[in-house]
Amino acid sequence: MKKGNPLALLPIGVFLVLYLGLGLLFEYGLKIPMGFYHVPIVAAFMVAILTACLLNRRTTFDQKFEIMGAGVGDKNIITMLLIFLTAGAFVGVVGISSAQSVAYFMLSVIPPRFAVAVLFVVSCFISTAMGTSVGTITLLTPIAVEVANASAYAPTLCIATIIGGAMFGDNLSLISDTTIAACNGQGCAMKDKFRGNFRIAFPAALLTLIIILILTAGQAPVQIVKEYDLLLMLPYVLVLIGGVAGVNVFVVLLVGILSGAVITLASGTIVPEMGQTVVSQLLMNVGENMAGMFETCMVAVLVAALCALIRADGGFDALLYFVRRIFRGKRGGQLGMGLMVAAMDVATANNTIAIVMANPIAKEMSQDYDISPRRAACLLDTFSCIAQGVIPYGAQLLVAISAASEMGCTISAFDLIPNLFYPGLLLICSLIAIFVPMKKKPAGEKQG
Repeated sequence: MKKGNPLALLPIGVFLVLYLGLGLLFEYGLKIPMGFYHVPIVAAFMVAILTACLLNRRTTFDQKFEIMGAGVGDKNIITMLLIFLTAGAFVGVVGISSAQSVAYFMLSVIPPRFAVAVLFVVSCFISTAMGTSVGTITLLTPIAVEVANASAYAPTLCIATIIGGAMFGDNLSLISDTTIAACNGQGCAMKDKFRGNFRIAFPAALLTLIIILILTAGQAPVQIVKEYDLLLMLPYVLVLIGGVAGVNVFVVLLVGILSGAVITLASGTIVPEMGQTVVSQLLMNVGENMAGMFETCMVAVLVAALCALIRADGGFDALLYFVRRIFRGKRGGQLGMGLMVAAMDVATANNTIAIVMANPIAKEMSQDYDISPRRAACLLDTFSCIAQGVIPYGAQLLVAISAASEMGCTISAFDLIPNLFYPGLLLICSLIAIFVPMKKKPAGEKQG
């Protein structure tokens, strides 16, 4: 196996120092309000890419541009960008009024003390049906903000609850990119992977729900009753129904955009600015919300380019070589496989790409450590989702912050992380599944 080039991992360290290091210094050292916003994440990634370009003198800059172009042109990256922009258009069409109607309707039929728990359950179901955590977070974050605004609960708790539920579905959904990548790479049936994964994810989700109920039970939320328009709720209802039915996320969002445009224009909820018509104002709203997703899209592009350079320079080979040397035995092999894909996810900020890159070495590890394809696929998907659900520069947290900002709620990733209970509990359940001996299966049936 190739030893790789550990120095190729230096750009990741440069990024972490610039973004996390300076952010922590500004926020907690210098006590600058919203200190993390003083460190532009795009600039930090640009410096990391420049570092990667300067490391390898054997490759010309033209060749490095070709490598980055191939990385950015990956299907998963293009799909992600389109989801970002389409979801932004949906939010621009439906506007705040639709989210307010959904929130106030929920609060009118559900006791306030259960509102956050309901957000988690709904997020779990929708993400499992749609197969996309990013789409789920984008669609439900406005509702979470409105529930927080209309009650006594912190918006960070409500939004983090949505993210946790979205990662539950991202991990389990049969149509999720991560599931498809893990199953295809390890050669196992999706239904087998689902069964094995469910035994790990469901206890974590159940414990998360209990924690949410305990945290919210001690509060005395104010019952806020406001008028809501059921017609304005229709775009969200159609999107949620489409998600539960398993309809493609782009079709779901297109239906939401078209229905939202018709209803918004017919209801007269848009008040045009000076010199604008209702239609032009609607188009401006769509454009502004799509523009709000540009930074998130740019981060996805830059991460893909950086990942391609690091991989070409042997950085990931070095990481994989280290994993193989350190972890011994079947349980150690499973832990090593999980930590390997989690480290790749931290490096790439994309769980699907992390799984794709980890698949070849994970398959070799499965043979060396006698790990079944089903268990290998479960570990790759689960540990990548654990990392993806908490990294501050990942698409999930970034899109949540962006969607919340569009609703007038300014937060940072580090405001959300303390409330992300599900990823932490998923890690605990995963470790239990690895190290706690399970009841032996009948002879002839291979254990995970």
